[in-house]
Amino acid sequence: MQNIGSTILRVVLGIIFAVHGYQKFQGGISFTADYFSSLGIPGFMAYVVAIIELVGGAAIILGLGTRLFGALLTATMVVAIFTAKLSVGFIGENGLAGYEIDLALGAIALYFALAGASSYSLDAKLFKKE
Repeated sequence: MQNIGSTILRVVLGIIFAVHGYQKFQGGISFTADYFSSLGIPGFMAYVVAIIELVGGAAIILGLGTRLFGALLTATMVVAIFTAKLSVGFIGENGLAGYEIDLALGAIALYFALAGASSYSLDAKLFKKE
């Protein structure tokens, strides 16, 4: 049952990140780049983050490179919390989202960075993990 639970969690996490990465490109990456710049982060990092979220999310869904992409997505969430979310608090205020969701997503991504994918993954099939 643990493999099934881990697989469900991995797929849901991957969907969330892939959709957010896609959304950054869909709405015009320049908006995200401008927002990053307003936070003191170089605008080109919007492309890096969007690619990590889109490609990393898809890879997490498949269970491919799970530890690597788990680590990259964890780092993305840590930076988001400390640069954009911490100032509005845990649950947010005045319509601004807090960092509770970023913290949860980062913790789940960290789990996969540390534990790897379940048996139901490409990592397991390619690298003969049982």
